[in-house]
Amino acid sequence: MSTMPARVVPLWRRRFALGGAIAALVVLPLIPGALATGSVADLVRIPVESIVALLVLALIPWRMLRFAVATAFGVFVSVAVLLASIDRGYEAALGTHFVPLDWLQLGDAYGVVASSIGPTLATALFAAAVALIVAVGVVAGWAALYVDATLRRRGDRGRTALAAVTAAWIVMAAVAPPLRIADPVAAAASASSVGSAVTRTVSALETRARVAREVADDPFADVPAADLLTVLQGKDVLFVFVESYGRVALEGDGIADGVDEVLRGGDESLAADGYTARSAWMTSPTFGGVSWLAHATLQTGVWVDAQGVYDLVTQTDRLTLSAAFGRAGWRTVSDVPSNRRPWEVGSTFYRYDTLLDATGVGYRGPSFGYARIPDQYTLKHFADQVLATSDRPVMAEIDLVSSHTPWAPLPELVPWADVGDGSIYDDQPAQGQQASEVWKDPETVRRSYGRSVEYTLGSMLSFLENVDDPNLVVVMLGDHQPASIVSGEHASRDVPISVIAKDPAVLDAIADWNWTPGLRPSEASPVWRMDAFRDRFFTAYGAAG
Repeated sequence: MSTMPARVVPLWRRRFALGGAIAALVVLPLIPGALATGSVADLVRIPVESIVALLVLALIPWRMLRFAVATAFGVFVSVAVLLASIDRGYEAALGTHFVPLDWLQLGDAYGVVASSIGPTLATALFAAAVALIVAVGVVAGWAALYVDATLRRRGDRGRTALAAVTAAWIVMAAVAPPLRIADPVAAAASASSVGSAVTRTVSALETRARVAREVADDPFADVPAADLLTVLQGKDVLFVFVESYGRVALEGDGIADGVDEVLRGGDESLAADGYTARSAWMTSPTFGGVSWLAHATLQTGVWVDAQGVYDLVTQTDRLTLSAAFGRAGWRTVSDVPSNRRPWEVGSTFYRYDTLLDATGVGYRGPSFGYARIPDQYTLKHFADQVLATSDRPVMAEIDLVSSHTPWAPLPELVPWADVGDGSIYDDQPAQGQQASEVWKDPETVRRSYGRSVEYTLGSMLSFLENVDDPNLVVVMLGDHQPASIVSGEHASRDVPISVIAKDPAVLDAIADWNWTPGLRPSEASPVWRMDAFRDRFFTAYGAAG
């Protein structure tokens, strides 16, 4: 009986495959390092992960076990690349490192991207990213097996080659520190990526333990309701967060001029209507996004700088501003026009009596990207349906989101009386370009950001000019700086904050804060951490701790 001859693979193909496998073993484990530094030069190194994988494979005589080891190596490299990619995105957008415990935030990030470029393209990009990460793992595992098989076929020469590469890595790793070599050839980028993620996770768990102790130590937890906020009795008190309203809005080139003009005009119109304002700076716990961390920090007096901390704090009975006002007799309202789903924390932790979101405010106009409902509509609806109809003083947190990323398209201000159900926006062209066009150029992004802040501040001023409420008190502040594409690298986390009221007693109570007159804080204005606000607010307005 004749047998089929073994298929002979041409030499050039074997060499090409070997070259590709070696390149994969060199480059793929180094990707996390290149992502961390932003330098392609970091792809020209000797990765220890590949050396270790080949050494382990060389010691295993069983094929199936070698396959399992190579698979584990591929998974390790793909996880390292995934963690480094997410971390790079966090640094660019939020100015912080990714902690795996906060993985639920990735869903919110996807929502922002989908609002910017559309759900179809966002889904396609997500699928491509997943496919790429999987491909990295598969190729890394295959490359380890292929190079191992080649070394085995070459016997002593193969073992000698592996030993030489291993020795070279050890020598370079040992020589680099004493010689102060800035760019050593020896590298452990994937191991560093995974190790850093583990370290950040451990640190986050330690932080949670510290925060738990801080939450329990609350000097205002047992203050009788009758003693809370006595100076503000009978006042309608609004805490208004202006999305992405950071220090760059008042100091950034190409941004500040337009925002300053709005604030100067606002000071004049408010003075004419009998209002007085005082302003300062707050240092936000977050940067570029994750606004709810800033909201929780202001409300609780706890530094909430990560999702894990937020989850921990909101499961406690820490006294919030909203709960304190509720205990003292106010009707408490949350108005978050970006929310489309039930917000359980609003009831269980913040203790709001009423929760308003995008689904129940009667808006009939077009969507403006992530910020579907224009801020002026949000404020008009609140004035008509909450302030004007309440049978007791109102405390509310209102989130104005027209200045949320991607800052396009933007609505235009309309006469207050014409806002109606929002259908008036059907007849106005959106200001500027669509998001996909804006984000092609960083300068266009900055200009669009500035216009969005101008619009939101203009909406707030329109509200103050048209609502006839002598007992109105407004605390208006930013939640965080915009992303680094606008704020720049190494920007501060400072945001403006203003207290606005007609009753002189409201501002007299905070005279010792030494805040700057007007809506615009100066460089000499005080800078507080945002977690300091709650306790100082309680102390100033009647809740002596």
